[in-house]
Amino acid sequence: MQMVKKSLIIIMVAWLAIVVLMPKREFYYKLEEELSKHEVVLNEEKIDEGWFSLNLEQVKVYFKGIHVATIEEVTLATLLFYSCIELRSLEVDDSLKKMVPQKTEEATARHSVFSPFNVMVDASGSFGGMSGLIDLNERNVRLDFNESKGLDMLKPQLRKEEKGWVYETSF
Repeated sequence: MQMVKKSLIIIMVAWLAIVVLMPKREFYYKLEEELSKHEVVLNEEKIDEGWFSLNLEQVKVYFKGIHVATIEEVTLATLLFYSCIELRSLEVDDSLKKMVPQKTEEATARHSVFSPFNVMVDASGSFGGMSGLIDLNERNVRLDFNESKGLDMLKPQLRKEEKGWVYETSF
């Protein structure tokens, strides 16, 4: 029994050391590098590294050199088995407000090792509430809009179902 306890303690200490000492900034810079291959550039004012997360403040998003959005705060967190990206106060540029909702208060994307091919997505904003699933294996996206306020610009891409409006696409 003592051997099992010692083994579990060693595993927990090793896991904690890996998560806390993980080079979070380098992961973020690698993400920026991958996004730049698709002509997406992130320009942040401040980066704060926490024990389990990386916080970015006042992030400006550029696509092909054109400013498309501003995000007040982004939090990237990982526990190795579970990862989460949280956006707070995403505001789209005025030139895009006829194509996408202008303001998103909160958005969250979660991924777990126990479900490696699925990314859960939740958001709320001027469009109401939304929850969805991105299936990486089947390459499908399904977003369910709980409330239908402020969706006029998206209605041509949405389908009406019993519980509300649904957006589905593949990539």
